[in-house]
Formats: sequence, structure tokens, C-alpha cells
Amino acid sequence: MRPAPPSAGPRSSATVTGHAIGVPQQRKVVSVLVGGQIFGGIGMGATLSLGSLLAAELSGSPAWSGMAATMSTLGAAIAAVPLARLAVARGRRLSLSTGALIAGTGAVIAITSVSASVFPLLLLGLMLLGAGSAVNLQARFAATDLALPGTRARDLSIVIWSTTIGAVLGPNLFGPGEAIGASLGLPPLTGAFAFSVGAQLAAALVYLTGLRPDPLLAAMSMRDLSVEAARPRSGMLILRKNPRARYAVAVVALSHATMVALMSMTPVHLREHGATLIVVGFTISLHIAGMYALSPVFGWLADKAGRLRVVLLGQAMLLASLIIAGVAADTRTGVTVSLILLGLGWSASVVAGSAMVAESVHTQDRPALQGVSDLSMNAAGALGGALAGPVLAAVGYSGLGFLGTALVAVVVLWTALHARRVLVSGRPEHS
Repeated sequence: MRPAPPSAGPRSSATVTGHAIGVPQQRKVVSVLVGGQIFGGIGMGATLSLGSLLAAELSGSPAWSGMAATMSTLGAAIAAVPLARLAVARGRRLSLSTGALIAGTGAVIAITSVSASVFPLLLLGLMLLGAGSAVNLQARFAATDLALPGTRARDLSIVIWSTTIGAVLGPNLFGPGEAIGASLGLPPLTGAFAFSVGAQLAAALVYLTGLRPDPLLAAMSMRDLSVEAARPRSGMLILRKNPRARYAVAVVALSHATMVALMSMTPVHLREHGATLIVVGFTISLHIAGMYALSPVFGWLADKAGRLRVVLLGQAMLLASLIIAGVAADTRTGVTVSLILLGLGWSASVVAGSAMVAESVHTQDRPALQGVSDLSMNAAGALGGALAGPVLAAVGYSGLGFLGTALVAVVVLWTALHARRVLVSGRPEHS
């Protein structure tokens, strides 16, 4: 019988293929992921906002404008699991760079579709661009591969925060993009897609050159074979057998659905009440700032105060947002405050929930579960956005806010049951 490996407590360092793996290496990984996220965010922000305009133009009807966001979300959902499987087989380095290259290809196809005036081709390009969103989601989990339990949520949240830079810079490249596009002979409104091609290529290069040694492969090589199965399990099998994983995935998915449902209908509601596009844009910008700007704070809180407390904090902010939307829907100030709280609640819930997804299984099973989590998150967001329209038409913005509290109630009740299970088992909240 093979003797069990000696216990050395939490690993802070090891050696893999001649490279030192420890705190300095983890800092490098986070820095590389931040760089890749910035490039990827610029590429996505510079193009997806124009997708709805191009969809309306090529289709000949504004009714098709919503397909831009739908196809992008669908692309992110479709790419989530294959990219996770690629990460298990070949590492984060190849998985993230492949996703970025797919997104860049989508931008090329989008430009081609406008040149050829082929609407279905535009939808294909936007769907492939959605792989960039899948990369952004997987990158936050890549930050946890070598992280110690006491800094896992913080490292993850820093990568989420870096999305803010690209989200802010991207839309501001519309003007320069059009100028460059004109010089290259590209059709109107497609210059920003040229930026996206360059940004996604840069992101792929950052991942390929910077993630050496690969954080996931390094973490898997350090795994304790006495407690981990020899072969990774599928994400769906993990969900069926692991209540901790089910809870963590549900927190992320339901919180995302709550956010998308209310946020996606806010521009429509504001426009119906006479708000200018400037007011609408400013309100959504404040919401996006709430989503990302304070994520490192919530990551630090999740490490210090515990994941469950931060989930409950996030749900409290989501609840406050929905109630304010319900009682103050007719005031721009009320809607703005509601959207800021909506972003903050999403941030706290997703940061803490994602940390629990990463630590609810052993290292070799993480990518599979993370892929299913990203798939569930995108599917829940798409469903929330799709149902929000009919709900808005039936009961108005106030009714949408009040009905959204049902999703918060599910998460809060599930959190109470999960906390009780943790207390009964005596297992620490994060490991």
C-alpha cells in the first residue's frame, strides 16, 4: 500500500516543471489575467453596443435589434463548457487564448456581414464574439487556481474589477474606430470591430505568453492524490452529488438573473418617461460602476467575514434595489439609486458565490463545475431578460421590481439552509 503523503498544512509554494509556485507566482497570474481582461473588455465594449444598431440596419427592422445581446449571451453560454473542458485538458493558457481568438474571429465575421449585407452572418459573428464574455468569466476562476483560501475571493474580485477599465474605454473608441475604419475602407459602424480584432489578438497573446507555468496545470500537479479521484467528473454530475456546489452555482445564477431582469428594462422605462439618451446612458454607467468598481472590497470582505455573510449582504442590496424600483419607479432619482444598488448587490453576490464555486470541489473538478456555473449564469441572465419584457408590459416597472424579490427570497432561504448544513457538519465555510 502506498503511504499517504505527509501533511504540511496549506500549500503556499511548490515546484512544478522547474518553476517556483507560490505567492509571487500567484501575483503574476493575477496581473496577467488583469491585462488580458482589459484588452478583452475593450474589444467587447467597443462592439457589442453597436451590435443592436447593425442588427436593426441589416435586418431592416428595429424589432431585431435585441438579437445582438441575445446572440452574444448565447455564444457565451455555448462556449462556457467547451472552454472549461479545454482548460482541464490543456490548461487555462490555451483555453483563454482560444476563446479570445474565437471572439476576434467573430469581429471579423461581423465586419464581413456588413460589407456583404448579410444579416444571418452578423448574428453568427455576434455569437462568436460572445466567446469573449465566456473568457472574461473563466478568467475570474483562473485567479483562484493557485490562490490560498484566505485570499481566494480577493484575487478573484481583482480580476472582475479589471473589467471596469475595458467597459469604460470601449464605448469611447466609437469615434476613433470610425475614423480608422474609414481609412481602411470599412463600412460605417464597423470601425470599432477592427479595434475588437486587435484587442482580442492582444488578449490572446497576453494569455499565451504570460500564463507560464499554467496556473491550473500547476494546481492539478500539486493536488493531494489521497483525497482526489483519479479522473475529473462532469459538471452536471458534480451538481447532482454536491449540495455545496449546487448552492454556489445557484447564488451566482439567480443573482445574475435578478440583475439582468431589472437592468435590461430600465432604459425602456426611462425612455417611456421622457428621459434623454444622455440620462439613460449616465444611469446605466452608474449601474456598471456599481457592478465592478467595489468588487475588490467585497472580495476582501468575503475572505475576512465569510462567503455566506457577503452573499446575504449582496441579497440585502438587491432587495433594497427592487423595493426602491417598486415604490419610486416614477422618479429618476429613485431609478438611479435602485440601479446603483442593483450593481452593488450583484457584485457582492457574484464575488462571494464564485469563490464558493471554486472551493466547493477539488482542483481537478473545478473547471468542469466552473463551466457549468458560467453556462447557468448566462442562461439565467438570458431567461431573466426575456421574461422581463412581458412582465414590464403586464405590470409595469414597479411590478417588475416587486416580482423580482421572489428570486432574492429563494437565495436567502437557500443560504439559511446551507448555513445550517455547514454548522451541523462542522466544516469550515471555505477551505
